[in-house]
Amino acid sequence: MDAILSRYRSLAVLVTVILAQLLLVAYQKSGSELMAVRDLGMTAIAPAAQFFENVRRNTTGFFQNYFILVDLREDNKKLRDELGKFKLENQFLKNEIQMADRVLSLSKFQTKTPSRTVAARIIITGAGSNSRIWVVDRGTSSGVQRGMAVITQDGIVGKVVNAFSTTSQVLLITDANFAAGVISQKGRVHGTLRGIGQSRVMVDHIQNEDKVEKDEEFFTSGEDRIFPKGLPAGRVEIVRPGPTFKEIQFVPTSLQSMLEEVLIVTEGVHQRIPDALPGLQSPVYLQQPLPPAFSEKPRPREEIINSMKTDADRLRERYLGIGSKQTAPGQPAPDYNQQPPPPRPILPGAQAPATGSVPPNPGAAAQR
Repeated sequence: MDAILSRYRSLAVLVTVILAQLLLVAYQKSGSELMAVRDLGMTAIAPAAQFFENVRRNTTGFFQNYFILVDLREDNKKLRDELGKFKLENQFLKNEIQMADRVLSLSKFQTKTPSRTVAARIIITGAGSNSRIWVVDRGTSSGVQRGMAVITQDGIVGKVVNAFSTTSQVLLITDANFAAGVISQKGRVHGTLRGIGQSRVMVDHIQNEDKVEKDEEFFTSGEDRIFPKGLPAGRVEIVRPGPTFKEIQFVPTSLQSMLEEVLIVTEGVHQRIPDALPGLQSPVYLQQPLPPAFSEKPRPREEIINSMKTDADRLRERYLGIGSKQTAPGQPAPDYNQQPPPPRPILPGAQAPATGSVPPNPGAAAQR
């Protein structure tokens, strides 16, 4: 019995309160007393009813918000998973597009270059970041032999040091054991390209008296019988006099970006080294030409020639005139110290002699 009462204690209290209210209502005899009982009952029940309503509202809102948040959490998780998948697909497509662009560039260069080449993919770049030996997926079965040049459309990369049936080992030009003949573009200065074990290379055996400028480009000279002549090697970044030879360093143009595909030259053809472009000079400003209203009237050719004569030209003409007047068969050499006769006065009514005419001889007129 005690277990039943303790279990239904709340329900029993509620039933007791309701019965008590009904008894009070039945006991009341007048309308005013009935209103008083009602006020007393509402005053007693209102706090409990408000409490239970607040509990119900908050509990209902909590459970609704809880289920809504659970749904939102699931939606966010799905969206994050889809976003990650889309990012991976986007990165994969970017890599595919970049690889397609590189392959297209190599294909275009392969069709333009006169040398015969074989495209190869780099499959091993070495154990460390400073590794100077790469492995490509082309070997003797594709016609690759030891000592062949490895290039890209940007310049030289290295040479094949070991060729196997399906793979080959490539020694990069930045290795300390690498050497190749190069020539400068402007001054046609010959040197030897050597690796220094870093990302840069140096050009050795160039005298301090030879002219090599910064930003000048070097090309392969073909003297090493590995690289065909005319392939770009790099642009000079550091140039300064040294104890015996100039100190020239630069980063190879072919290794300024990560490589994944290269070309192996199976049959090289020498090319002409391009001339230096004049675009490095500063531009020259030219004023607009004069309009026709301000242009001068063209002068006669004789006037222009006379204005350009010097004192030596006039003296030479004077001597030629004296000599032509005094030279005759059987006469001695002309006297160039003779002064020309003064001009004769023109009498009134007389006609001036024509230019270049011989003046009349007064002695001849007296003889007549």
